[in-house]
Formats: sequence, C-alpha cells, structure tokens
Amino acid sequence: MELSGAEIVVRCLQEEGVEYVFGYPGGAVLEIYDAIFKQDAFKHVLVRHEQAAVHAADAYSRSSNKVGVALVTSGPGATNAITGIATAYMDSIPLIVISGQVPTPAIGLDAFQEVDMVGCTRPCVKHNILVKDINDLAAAIKKAFYIATTGRPGPVVIDIPKDVTLKKAEFNYPTSVTMRSYTPITKGHPGQIKKAVNLLLDAKRPLVYIGGGAVLSNASTQVTELVRALGLPCTNTLMGLGAYPGSDRQNLGMLGMHGNYEANLAMQYCDVLIAIGARFDDRVVSVPSHFLSSPKKIIHIDIDPSSIAKRVKVDIPIVGNVRDVLDEMLNLLKQTTERPDPKALDAWWQQINEWRAPNSLFFQNSDEVIKPQFVVQTLYELTGGNAIITSDVGQHQMWAAQYYKFDRPRQWINSGGLGTMGVGLPYAMGAKLANPDADVCCITGEASIQMNIQELSTAKQYHTPVKIISLNNRYLGMVRQWQEFFYGNRYSESYMDALPDFVKLAEAYGHVGMRIEKPADVEGALREALAMKDRLVFMDFLTDQTENVFPMVQNGKGLNQMDLPPHMRNLQQVAATKERDYGNLS
Repeated sequence: MELSGAEIVVRCLQEEGVEYVFGYPGGAVLEIYDAIFKQDAFKHVLVRHEQAAVHAADAYSRSSNKVGVALVTSGPGATNAITGIATAYMDSIPLIVISGQVPTPAIGLDAFQEVDMVGCTRPCVKHNILVKDINDLAAAIKKAFYIATTGRPGPVVIDIPKDVTLKKAEFNYPTSVTMRSYTPITKGHPGQIKKAVNLLLDAKRPLVYIGGGAVLSNASTQVTELVRALGLPCTNTLMGLGAYPGSDRQNLGMLGMHGNYEANLAMQYCDVLIAIGARFDDRVVSVPSHFLSSPKKIIHIDIDPSSIAKRVKVDIPIVGNVRDVLDEMLNLLKQTTERPDPKALDAWWQQINEWRAPNSLFFQNSDEVIKPQFVVQTLYELTGGNAIITSDVGQHQMWAAQYYKFDRPRQWINSGGLGTMGVGLPYAMGAKLANPDADVCCITGEASIQMNIQELSTAKQYHTPVKIISLNNRYLGMVRQWQEFFYGNRYSESYMDALPDFVKLAEAYGHVGMRIEKPADVEGALREALAMKDRLVFMDFLTDQTENVFPMVQNGKGLNQMDLPPHMRNLQQVAATKERDYGNLS
C-alpha cells in the first residue's frame, strides 16, 4: 500500500499508540496536518506557541509514562521548540519532536523559513534525524521512539522536508529496531550488586539518595521496599520527589541547595551512600571536594555510564536500569538474615532526629499577610496530598517541593535541570490530558505565568480545567532573594511594577479568576476553586514580598554550611550536636 510521506507519519504515530499530538501548523507541515485531519485515532492539541507544545508533550510524558509528541513547522516554529526540547533533555524525558523542513533541494540555500534543525538541536537532544528519502521515513520514526524510550530516556527530533511529505512510498512499519552502535545495558553486574549489598549491610550511618532515575525507571516499589526492609533513612532530589513516600518518617525530605537541614547533614556525614538514579549535580552536593571531605563509601546505580563518577568519585559503580538492579539487590537480601548493626543504626537515627527536631521548614505564619508556604500547606491538606502538581521555576517551585509531600511518582512535574520559567501552565495542560480524572494544580509566580500565559486560550479550547495558584509577591522572587543576600539589596530589574489584573485576564480567556489578599481567605478560596471540577480557576494570591526560601546552601559552600531560617540561627551551621568528626569508615 502506497502512502504519502505525511500519511506515513500519521500511520507511524498510530502504530505507536499515540493519543495526543501537541503542535502548531505552518507551511512545511501542512501535508501532515491534512493527514491528521483525515484520521481520528489520535487528537491534536493546537497550542498558541511552539514552546508550549513541547512543554505540554513533556508533561504528558512525565505524568503518564508514555511518549509525548510535538509537531512544529520549519524555521521559527522549529527554533521556538528548542527551549522545550532542552528542558526535556536535561530531565531525561522521552519525547518525539517532529519538525517541518524546507524541500530537500532548497536545504542550505537560505530558503524561506529554513533553519538547520539538526545542527541547532544537536547539543540538547538524545538523537536527531533529517529524513531526506521517503523510503527511510517509517524506519526513522520507529528508531526515534526506540531511542527516546530506552537507556537513559530523552528527546529525539525528526526533521522532515516538505517534499518528503508529498512523495509516495509503500508503507512498512518495522516491528523492531536493531542498532549495532546503540545497545543500552539494563542488567547490573552481579558482582557489583553483591558488593553493594554487603557494603550496605556493614554500614553504620547509611543513607539512600534517590534521584529522578528512580521515577523514570518506575522503580518506586523497589526503592520503597529496600528502604523499609533495611530501616534506612532516605532523601530525594528535586526530580526524585515521590519515588519514596514524602509523608513517611524514614524520608528526610529533599536535599540540596534548598534541602532540609536533616537531609543535608545526613548526606554530608553518612558513611555509606547509595545513589539511585541521581547524578550528584551542583544543586545537590554543591562543591564535590567539600562533600567528599567527610569520608564515605558511595554506591552509584544509573542506566547512563557517563553519569557515574562524572562529578563525584564512587566506590561501587553499577550500570543498569534502576528497577532491574534493585530487584537483584532485594533478591540477595531475601537470601540472608543479615541486617545493618541495629545499635549503630539506632544511634544514627538518634542523630538524624536531633537534626530534625528544630524543623528547618518552620515558618512564622501571619494574620496580616499571606505567607506563600501557608498556601502550599493548605493546598496539600485540602487535596489530601493526591493532586498532580506542576510548577514554574523560582521561589514558588522550592516552596512547592518543600511543603507538598509527594507520596507517589509522576505526581510532581517541574523543570529541574534547565530551570525553565513558563513551563507551569503547559505542563498542567499536558498532565490533565494524560490524567483527566486527577486534580491538577499549577503552582506559579506572577513572572513565570506570563511567559506562556497565552496558553489560557488552549486550556479553554481543549477543556483542561486546571487550577492555577499564583504566589504573587510582585517580584522576580528568587532573583530578589539573591540580590538581598549577595548584592546589598540592590533590586536591579527584579520588581514587577506593571502587572496585569490577573482576575480580569483569566475572565477574558473565559475562565474563573480570584484575587486573595487575606490569610483568612486562603482556605476558602482553595476549597471553592477545587470544587469547580469543570472550570479552570486562576487564583492570584498576594503574598509576603519579603519571604525567602530556607534553608539555603550558597554557591561554593558545603551541605553543612546552610543559611538557616530565623528560628534556627542560634544553632551552628553544622551538625546540631556541634562540629563532629565521624572518622574514616573502617
């Protein structure tokens, strides 16, 4: 059966079980859009900006464990998509981005709306493909889905010239892919796994450090079983939240630049650390040399061999899929009655509980001005911790991570590695389409929300009744915090002095708008909004302009050198029991 290139693209997407394509039409992809019009196997979501198309597809993938798909035209359509592609790349999200290209004979001649999409995206994709021959099209798409979803996941770009979409060829979709140059390892080395188990059993001060890889590999069950079987403390990265229940007592909370006091000190002073799908990035361990100044043995499990020992030297590297490796570790543990020394483990927990006692996330609530932390806490209580939360980037992102306790994976959708403002609303739309029965709430700021606020129109057209919680402090909040701490209160270009009336703006797009100015009205407003299951509600909370995110580890400082909240400043900024040398692991 002969099909046009455009029809082949559509058939391939159908073969892959795609449910939604997020995109924006243009000249180079009109043939594909015409083919989409003639089918009903999947739905197309017309965004208002190509960046939002990729973000929405990204969130659809993050929240559903399926592959997100975006479709953009050539030139500016393609370049507008790059921020979304880079965002997905940094967080290892499986994504397919199909971009139109000028006709093959015009490539390289500066044709109208021509851009070298392969060259532009090379640094921020897992792979990209320019398809010049229609006979290669189906195989290229099959290969793209395979590469995006195996090994360390990531976005793949397929660049298709317009003449390829017009030509005809026989349609044969491959049933499998074999690539000699790409054979990701999934099973960990048995000897290394056995060494890791023995090291954990001998540990006196163990810690489980859980990253986004545990979520991506669907290893939450295995992580939880390991932590509980051995009675170990654990901590999550920003991207790992939800991989282990956030409300569980063994979870010390998030670590890193804005991590909990007890989590950071446990990370610094543990004697055996098992890193599960985490990459020791600068926002987690800050300066590697300082982090390693307290002797510890490190086990590192990751699907990507290039991530192991990239920043921090490790003792037992294990390359493999996190879920498969943990299954093997759990099997070994079931074959032995040996467990970590209970006396040593109890002493370690006593120390952790001393660090935990001051409650580094305590904040002084107010009857006069809305505290942003209070809004997130109230949202958590009213949703029973069950909502899918998306966020933009900044102070509100950190407060969401700190005060909403995520008990399951794929519940927390945010830009971790790239730190992209403007993702919150398109993320919420993508997550809602993937999870239509869930409460989806976007925690944002008045600056971030404006970067893709045009998507309120998309949300209206495709009926995605998400709830937007804007923590409006009339500042670029995190920029202002840094300017307060490090630039002598010189608030250069961080004040938002020409904000729109968000209530009227939401109403202009056909949604419900609320302005909340008093702490006493916070709970009532959230209840009212959450009860409106079929309406998008934009809640503009006017919050305390002076509130900062604590704890905070400054650039160049160690995890035991945190800036602490006001109620803890009488403590030394090291272990709560004074500076303590745990000595070398014997």
